[in-house]
Amino acid sequence: MTGYLLHYAPDNASLIVRLVLEELRAPYRTRLVDRSTAQQRSDRYRALNPVGRIPALETPVGPMFETGAIVLWLADTHGDLFPAAESADRPCALSWLFFLSNTLHAELRTLFYPEQGVGPDSAAQAALRAQTRINLAHHFTLLDRAAAQGIALGDRRPTICDLYAAALLRWSALYPVDADRDWFRLARWPNLARLVTRIDERCSVHRVAMAEGLGPTPFSDPHLPDPPEGSAL
Repeated sequence: MTGYLLHYAPDNASLIVRLVLEELRAPYRTRLVDRSTAQQRSDRYRALNPVGRIPALETPVGPMFETGAIVLWLADTHGDLFPAAESADRPCALSWLFFLSNTLHAELRTLFYPEQGVGPDSAAQAALRAQTRINLAHHFTLLDRAAAQGIALGDRRPTICDLYAAALLRWSALYPVDADRDWFRLARWPNLARLVTRIDERCSVHRVAMAEGLGPTPFSDPHLPDPPEGSAL
């Protein structure tokens, strides 16, 4: 296989991987995962991602799943967008990458899919969502403070942490479509607001936004996508 094959759906977690691939200028192709038919749970797809979630990335050395693992491997493989193994900055960067992946992203999934945690009871789902919003706001405050101190997020060319954070901020502003999002105001986190404004200006982001129908300001002023293929939901 020449380059990479990204199994994706518009405005899903595969967006983070696509942003990294574009920023690295790595050769890749895409293959749509049809969410309307739950293709991500098919036996064929689970051979690539046994969890049955999006994304999966086929590489010359085999398939990968889990967004954080994929983007870290890409950064290390291409020697870019993340501190090298011998760098003194690596331990701190790893901590924030795993915070984004294991804490912030995981709790965002709880906001989107509360039934996976508490079952079909609507009152229980509402309570879980309310607590999750509080948690997420706290997590973004921690990330904003870290950015103010010059750690966690890059101040020039974006790192994989920057791109990951931008996607999480986008989704917090947009989803769930029918839910209360008064808890989220990007202006509450001025350092993160400046970050996503810079990211919106990158040519790599313009290419991704065009490919997935994300609009001209996908992170600083996001709108629901209008993708040329597939669906975000």
